[in-house]
Amino acid sequence: MQSDNGDAGSTRAPTQEIPELASTSTPQPLAGRLGLTVPHEWWPSAPLLKSFEAAGFALAQVDAPPPSVLADARPMSRHAKAQREALEAIGIGTVVHGPGSLLAGTPAADRVFEGLLAYASEIGAEYVVYHGHALADEPESQDRLLAETRSLARLAVRAERLGVTIAVENLAPVYPGPELLSHTPMTLRGLVHRVSSPNLGICLDLGHAHIAADLKHTTLEHFVRGVLDSVVLFHAHDNLGARRGGEAPAGLDPLRLDLHLPPGRGTLPWARLAPRIADHWAPIVLEIHPPNRPAAEELYRSSVSELAGELAVAA
Repeated sequence: MQSDNGDAGSTRAPTQEIPELASTSTPQPLAGRLGLTVPHEWWPSAPLLKSFEAAGFALAQVDAPPPSVLADARPMSRHAKAQREALEAIGIGTVVHGPGSLLAGTPAADRVFEGLLAYASEIGAEYVVYHGHALADEPESQDRLLAETRSLARLAVRAERLGVTIAVENLAPVYPGPELLSHTPMTLRGLVHRVSSPNLGICLDLGHAHIAADLKHTTLEHFVRGVLDSVVLFHAHDNLGARRGGEAPAGLDPLRLDLHLPPGRGTLPWARLAPRIADHWAPIVLEIHPPNRPAAEELYRSSVSELAGELAVAA
């Protein structure tokens, strides 16, 4: 195992099968790896999910119900049953995004997390996305961080029994604001390696990493290359970085950093990232906000072009 401060030269083998891409007329770069998120607070109906599948996406990311539902087995199972029925109408894989406010390490939060894992298992999801280490880098956070790590070690054992992988996502400030530990992917790599479970890894959010790297006056490639050995899932979207020059294109919030634009609409260096993404095995979920989101078919084609780089041109 490499130290948490060294570059990772290889990627970790998958612990689960990657969903197969729905049949298409010609081979596609990144086949079987691209997914699309259901917009926040939208119900993932069968017609919506079928449109993802028809466009070529191999996965759908859905939001988990709120903590109050996850903590109560009866409504959780009722919600899961309805979600499972919609998912059974399609042939693609599923990612569940946990509540953004969830932070393991207390009895109440851990009950919610247990419900989240049970929910994922009931609907047949392969991955659960979790916002871990979402705390300030201050001495006062240390006890809370230790409690979170201990809880994740126990929860990872449960995830292994259920056949679910917990993917800890790196974050970024939505608007200019204070830094959190979760803004640095290498910090999450340290968490993953301390727990040391095959069912716990990093969800590397490339859009968030672009913002955080720019705020730290470093490159996105520097942020990415050191954690690839621990990545089990990617999130992909674009933005304008730290926006130090006051960039404010028409139609966009003039201050928001986390814009969730389609790949190619912002300043992420997709061409330089493409070889690292293509060489990895992990699925890639597009997280594009509805105001900036083209039709699923167009988004699939344009995203393959950006994420696969020269591979897409060759195809």
